[in-house]
Amino acid sequence: MSIDNFERIEKSREPERAIIVGLAAESMKRFEHSTEESLDELEALLETAGGVCLGRALQNRPKPDPRTFVGEGKVKEIKDLAKANDCTVVVFDNELSPSQMRALTEDLELRVIDRSSLILDIFAGRARTREGRLQVELAQYNYILPRLTGMWKHLVSQTGTSAPIGTRGPGETQLETDKRHIRRKIDKLRDELREVIRVRDTQRRLRGKNEMPVIALVGYTNAGKSTLLNKLTGADIQAENRLFDTLDTTTRRLTVSDVKEALLSDTVGFIRKLPHHLVEAFKATLEELKYADLLIHVIDASSPECEEQMRVVDNMISTLGIAQTPRIEAYNKCDVEGSDIRRHGENIVEISAKTGQGIDRLLEMIEESLSSVNKKVTLRLPYDKAGLVEMIHREGAVKDTRYTEDFIEVDCIVGQGLLSKVNDYIV
Repeated sequence: MSIDNFERIEKSREPERAIIVGLAAESMKRFEHSTEESLDELEALLETAGGVCLGRALQNRPKPDPRTFVGEGKVKEIKDLAKANDCTVVVFDNELSPSQMRALTEDLELRVIDRSSLILDIFAGRARTREGRLQVELAQYNYILPRLTGMWKHLVSQTGTSAPIGTRGPGETQLETDKRHIRRKIDKLRDELREVIRVRDTQRRLRGKNEMPVIALVGYTNAGKSTLLNKLTGADIQAENRLFDTLDTTTRRLTVSDVKEALLSDTVGFIRKLPHHLVEAFKATLEELKYADLLIHVIDASSPECEEQMRVVDNMISTLGIAQTPRIEAYNKCDVEGSDIRRHGENIVEISAKTGQGIDRLLEMIEESLSSVNKKVTLRLPYDKAGLVEMIHREGAVKDTRYTEDFIEVDCIVGQGLLSKVNDYIV
């Protein structure tokens, strides 16, 4: 058996027939629970991956079963349901341990995958840039590594003199070989991603010198971020009504007003129960959010799960340590039936990225926010403070420098953090 078998995700031409399963247990954390709504989302993910849901099962019990996760009785019920519908795969809404996945595969006599595996499959098919593919590949290897023992179970049990004739094989030796192979791949991918981060840092510094503030679009998957990017910048980024339509970060120049320009970046959408392998792997992309001057949280106002989706995004923003970054909440799809709840407040705007409704007001709010982020000032620095000029070059943007007998005059653009350091020298 070659490790290449595990690197490849095969897709049949016909949609795969599947049963989806979820568990709600009192001992589980709130965000780990399955609900009818999370199963609806899992079904949408399945369709995105090219499958079709022919049945679902939601189990309630005090705690997960150590062996089968949902309990022996539920497993039999799922097996009968899958057999009746001629299904080939069972998809679990929760993340399964390697031993649980192995036991379920044996008991159901079907291929078993969990939510993490399904999302990884979608990401693998959607990543287009080298960076995106590196990040997805790293997440896949981190997911596969602890599950290799189960994949090699048929060989592990065949080592030794008691194995049937013709089945004696390398067993544990081959397993360890594959583990070492994967660990080497993981180390190599991490090195390549570190190089990506280094290049990003260089680009970011150059961008800072060019005075270009950065705006990042964030939001739940399928909230309309790519459509909004297209509407604001005139770009022609593919934007369809499906989950995780955009994975690779896209940046375009945005004309905010006659006197203000910015860079607008579209980032990967968030989702509940996003696999931690993916969050870790996509840190190179999500790192970009830390350096944004402004976040636009795009919210699907037409979704009945709007509030829950907002909570997921807010939690991710806090996890990334960017909760203090100025933010505009843009309630999108306000032209869609069911989104007629009027929302008002500071830094809140209702828009339709599809029709253009509310876009002018959004641009006004962007300009107001960016005006408070970066300021153009003239400084008069005594020569014993000449070191500040280098700091301004590094952290801000210098437009002109004039040397007089007593002072150094600097025309520059500075952010709020730098402004506090040079405030005493503003003319």
